[in-house]
Amino acid sequence: MTDPDVATASSPHPVVPAGHADAPSAKPFSAFERMVAWRYLRARRKEAFISVIAGFSFVGITLGVATLIIVMAVMNGFRGELITRILGINGHMVVQPIDRPLDDYVALAERLKAVDGVITAIPLVEGQTLASGVGGAGTGALVRGISPEDLQSMKIVAENIRSGDLVGFTAGEGVAIGSRMAQSLGLVAGDLITLVAPEGDVTPFGMTPRVKAYSVSAIFEVGMSEYDSSIIYMPLEEAQLYFNSEGLVQSIEIFVKNPDNIDGMRPLIEAAANRQIFITDWRQRNQTFFSALQVERNVMFMILTLIILVAALNIISGLIMLVKDKGHDIAILRTMGATSGAVMRIFFMTGAAIGVTGTFAGFLLGVVVCLNVERIRQFFSWISGTSLFNPELYFLSQLPADMDSGETVVVLVVALVLSFIATLIPSWRASKLDPVQALRYE
Repeated sequence: MTDPDVATASSPHPVVPAGHADAPSAKPFSAFERMVAWRYLRARRKEAFISVIAGFSFVGITLGVATLIIVMAVMNGFRGELITRILGINGHMVVQPIDRPLDDYVALAERLKAVDGVITAIPLVEGQTLASGVGGAGTGALVRGISPEDLQSMKIVAENIRSGDLVGFTAGEGVAIGSRMAQSLGLVAGDLITLVAPEGDVTPFGMTPRVKAYSVSAIFEVGMSEYDSSIIYMPLEEAQLYFNSEGLVQSIEIFVKNPDNIDGMRPLIEAAANRQIFITDWRQRNQTFFSALQVERNVMFMILTLIILVAALNIISGLIMLVKDKGHDIAILRTMGATSGAVMRIFFMTGAAIGVTGTFAGFLLGVVVCLNVERIRQFFSWISGTSLFNPELYFLSQLPADMDSGETVVVLVVALVLSFIATLIPSWRASKLDPVQALRYE
């Protein structure tokens, strides 16, 4: 007997022998072929197992695409946030002296600021100290001497003051410390922080450490735990006195408009300096870190693509079983005049429909998760009672996600291509099925 699905789908067409002059010659992907493919997608009770395989294939592709989009977005956001904070605190280029100290740093900074493409040039005095709070707790700290005007120009610090203000810093009577340092030392704005420098005053008994207390004028939080727990900003003139560097600075940090074009800025900076200088840029100083991030990102893309590949293999197994089950239907279609190409397109559309719908369902799921990734993290942290994104380990205080349109398109294309390729073999087998053999063994 004729399968009801085939009979219903093919009822609008006349039944004529294959190869007859009046045999229907439907165009590729016609309404008839789409109707039969849709009928095969709706499994009947005896085909429930095939329907389960198709469902697993759909879910697998959906989760694979969503996972790939989410992971790549989180890694992009992680890299972007780190670059923003690293380059917001540290200059894109660092100028250091070679032949003589930077005793002309004021004039040199002005010349560097005049270079086209330079935002600002900041003279710095740096030194390692031991910082302690009221209760005696201590921690290592990096003191950076900077002028009040330059600190105000560093928006990542000036616009993220959590308590206090920069009035005392501007007057040269206080320091600015990170929020995590303030927390670990038990300090609030207005308290005194004691700094101990290993190289201090020279006495008849040798070099003695320099110990001095400063008022905490402001507490900032840039969102990167490494900086929030270790950096202390001190007025430039006070830092020069504290580190025995009167009239000198160790380096000048340059911020440029386009950090990616740092190589093109080098000749301009060297010409404007008009003296021997040594230049290092942000890529050299963080090369190992960002190279590791890039390698990890590429490896994660390849690993997660395997999820989509496994789902595509499920499509193959499901279609092969469907072709075997529908052998009688294929024979009838061929007898009615359907070409082998039409049969191949019918089963191709049946399998491709699973891949296409799964891909775009995964895309929507990935977008929704990426837009709410921080809320989801907080929810699971609340459920588990633990921190799922410890800032001490991952540097950032929030879980970032930045969807790149180009990468998202690549993910969708990869999923669709794998889905289409997975349907070709079963569809080709269906088109090559001999109608006589199919009817004989039915």
